[in-house]
Amino acid sequence: MLTIEKALSLGELKMMVCAAGVSPSQAPIETILRVDLYGTAVLLEEVGKVISHGGTGLVVSSQSGHRMPALTPEQDEQLACTPTEELLSLEMLQPDNIRDTLHAYQMAKRCNVKRVMAEAVKWGERGARVNSVSPGIIVTPLAIDEFNGPRGDFYKNMFAKCPAGRPGTADEVANVAELLLGEKGTFITGSDFLMDGGATASYFYGPLKPSN
Repeated sequence: MLTIEKALSLGELKMMVCAAGVSPSQAPIETILRVDLYGTAVLLEEVGKVISHGGTGLVVSSQSGHRMPALTPEQDEQLACTPTEELLSLEMLQPDNIRDTLHAYQMAKRCNVKRVMAEAVKWGERGARVNSVSPGIIVTPLAIDEFNGPRGDFYKNMFAKCPAGRPGTADEVANVAELLLGEKGTFITGSDFLMDGGATASYFYGPLKPSN
């Protein structure tokens, strides 16, 4: 059997799916930035060096990256293109500029999406593709713990006021992943697919819009 380690050493990696991360309620700011932001950037960079012609990659990001206020074009470019080992030294990611764990999570997910865009250019030189998907709240064992935790009312309000009126399922995320990773998605690369039942739309233009 061809292991991931051997595939990396031989340059025979055909597919990568990155879904690792910690949530704002699980970890402190430093851990969120190191795992969700830096860790994803490292994986994209290293896999991009050995991905095979015709290979595909998918990063599972989050709707949270779409909720934060817009960054400047310069900041977006920094998240996309800063050398990986220098990412955590960016001014915008320093403790004085990160308000709380949710803000850290949002920054990490924004970075994921921008990093995918930049890496798609490099992967394209090898004849490979990479995209991201940004799900909303998906029913998983971790999410169920969240529903019953301190932020449970927040999530229930989100479900009630988003167009879909419910959380998503893992199968629905898998359906989008199948498109992006398969033959029907060969013209899609460097893209992010927001799939949150319309929660972000409601946040900006509907009943979930903040009052202040």
